[in-house]
Amino acid sequence: MTMATVQTPPKISAQGVNVFYGDTHAVDNVSLDLYQDEVTALIGPSGCGKSTFLRCLNRMNDTIADCRVSGQILLDDEDIYASQIDVVQLRARVGMVFQKPNPFPKSIYDNVAYGPRIHGLADTREDLDEIVAVSLEKAGLWDEVKDRLDHLGTTLSGGQQQRLCIARAIAIDPEVILMDEPCSALDPIATAKVEALIEELKGGYAIILVTHSMQQAARISQKTAFFHLGQLIEFGDTTQIFTSPTSGRTRDYITGRLV
Repeated sequence: MTMATVQTPPKISAQGVNVFYGDTHAVDNVSLDLYQDEVTALIGPSGCGKSTFLRCLNRMNDTIADCRVSGQILLDDEDIYASQIDVVQLRARVGMVFQKPNPFPKSIYDNVAYGPRIHGLADTREDLDEIVAVSLEKAGLWDEVKDRLDHLGTTLSGGQQQRLCIARAIAIDPEVILMDEPCSALDPIATAKVEALIEELKGGYAIILVTHSMQQAARISQKTAFFHLGQLIEFGDTTQIFTSPTSGRTRDYITGRLV
């Protein structure tokens, strides 16, 4: 008698999500489950809704005046749009790394220490020093900056700045990391370093990555979701999506016939 496989519950479950910017229907009835310890890539042409959907997952769309979100998004079975949800705490649990590196105009140390200070994660300076060192180590940056932690974060190279932003995101011990095209402003060498970092981090977080690069999605994600005109066209294991997609639209996008 074979034992039935127990399916781990999703870390985030999106059900029937719609997003409107004024009269524009940017995301159309998207349902998607996202799991711990996996990288999920969101791919599709520009303007297809993938970044808009990503920003729903930590309520970044709340900052846009004419944006309306409907449907349900659960984080560990809790509705993140429920009235009692503390959005600051939500964004501590669901961190975000943006397209362009955006270090604060502060020292490298203070960039990483900022979140732990705000959220009261360190009782002593020694605790804070350890959080900063561990976060920079996890971000693959410690050896490059340990002797100049008092230098401005903005003096680092573009690739180092993006890894600093990743260190800043993980310093508050999130459960989920959202990445909105984190390599699009980087050169190939810096991109390879960030991809290697994502590969290392995936064991501790649910990582959701918006990317224009299908090669990047194929290299580092376990699951891929293809968006087109605001709709989720296909979602599945990355290998299956890239080798035997079930939708003609997915196949056309992957082979370059749909842009």
